[in-house]
Amino acid sequence: MNQGFTYIETIPQRAAGAAVLDYLVEHYRHSTHAEWAARIQAGRVRIEDRTALPTDRLLPGQCLAWTRPPWEEPEAPLAWAMLYEDEKLLAVAKPSGLPTLPGGGFLENTLLKLVQRRVPTANPVHRLGRATSGVVLFARDPETAAELSLCLRDRKAEKIYRALVVGHPVQDAFEVNVPIGPIPHPLLGTIHGACPKGKHSLSLVRVLEQREATSLVEVRIETGRPHQIRIHMAAAGFPLWGDPLYTNGGGLCGDGRALPGDPGYLLHALHLSLPHPRTKERITLRCQPPPRLRTRPELASQ
Repeated sequence: MNQGFTYIETIPQRAAGAAVLDYLVEHYRHSTHAEWAARIQAGRVRIEDRTALPTDRLLPGQCLAWTRPPWEEPEAPLAWAMLYEDEKLLAVAKPSGLPTLPGGGFLENTLLKLVQRRVPTANPVHRLGRATSGVVLFARDPETAAELSLCLRDRKAEKIYRALVVGHPVQDAFEVNVPIGPIPHPLLGTIHGACPKGKHSLSLVRVLEQREATSLVEVRIETGRPHQIRIHMAAAGFPLWGDPLYTNGGGLCGDGRALPGDPGYLLHALHLSLPHPRTKERITLRCQPPPRLRTRPELASQ
């Protein structure tokens, strides 16, 4: 059991006049109308310094808080490794199955909490999906975090991933530039996917090995859209092997009820290169991929 958590937000202008219960049901779909009503009835929802009523009308700028009692979190692998550390930043190896940040029922069983037990001021400057393994970069102070975030935004960093995909691409190297934007999702409202009106996105793909029904690929992402590699490989006709969410074309699989954090696929952040925020010299961070994402020569050399 964890210690529970209090979620706090500032009411935006667009929610002006909404009833508390209606607002929570609409914006936090992980819980039903009845569950939100029960939380309010139990006094776990507050507006500013008072207990909220279901029919209270919200005003822009108000502080809305709701408390979740301690709960048993889903299991997750808790082993991680330090890849690089200095006075400004650190890079760690995240295992598949461990969320980077709290969410989806996870609070303590996250990479953030594990790293902060060793370096309390550390915060990640980017994130990997729960099932994705590999390099995650942390800043040790707010100034470094801002500089690293700007570096990533301005595309001064090189990111290379390994993935196992379904099928055999004809070309040994190709690019995918399908725009990525919101598409409908039956549980979440919208989710990122291949979208003609979405944002420009570019991935450069290199085939490393062809196997019986799959291919091992390396993907360098030139943009950093959410789920970019999963969406782009699916859009190209080679979805990640075992991905429960995205299918050919970059849309949703089956009934579309899978969630972004659902596991099954094999994706690994292999390489991250960027200028150091203090020295400005380029540093290269690398995390060895799991066995199924290694080439035959790599396996033979172990």
